[in-house]
Amino acid sequence: MSTTFTIAIDGPAGAGKGTLARRLADHYRLNLLDTGLTYRAVAHALLQLGLPLDNVSAAETAARQVDLAKLDRSVLSAHAVGEAASKVAVFPSVRRILVEKQRDFAKAPPGAVLDGRDIGTVVCPDADIKLYVTATAEVRAKRRLDEIESIGGTANFNEILADIVRRDERDMGRADSPLKPAADAHLLDTSQMAIEAAFLAARAIIDDALAKRNEA
Repeated sequence: MSTTFTIAIDGPAGAGKGTLARRLADHYRLNLLDTGLTYRAVAHALLQLGLPLDNVSAAETAARQVDLAKLDRSVLSAHAVGEAASKVAVFPSVRRILVEKQRDFAKAPPGAVLDGRDIGTVVCPDADIKLYVTATAEVRAKRRLDEIESIGGTANFNEILADIVRRDERDMGRADSPLKPAADAHLLDTSQMAIEAAFLAARAIIDDALAKRNEA
């Protein structure tokens, strides 16, 4: 039997998968990787160097230099970095480099929770549990607006919504590793669900899988 346990969480931006991933990793004492930060790290490197985001060679170099132990969420969570990340994420060569790093991370005991866009379909197709966390674009836009306003910022709901729809289209429409649920993923629609309810629903799925694994 494998000595690691892998939980793959996919879904669009703002669906709550990051918060859910952190809660699950903490509860089950597993390693945690927000794979989106790896793409943001590549984009951030290009922005820092003043290089165009369509410079594939530079993006590949930046991807090879990404250190998963040094991903700084406070720097990489900037909106401009996120926008840039979804542009460099369309390059198949960049994805291949980062996917290898992500797979190596998942293999380390005792296992990991990875969240992103293609974990269950590409990065960890043999994950023990696959969750696809989603919510309507309107709900996700409202959450983003509330988040911005909670720290004293201001934003326009319609602009945020348009941004989310654009990002969804880019993520779902790319030729390489598009965002979609794995065939065997458990769907969690958080549109009308608080994080605690989503956490309990995910736990029920995972605990059932762990019980069956222990019986084997």
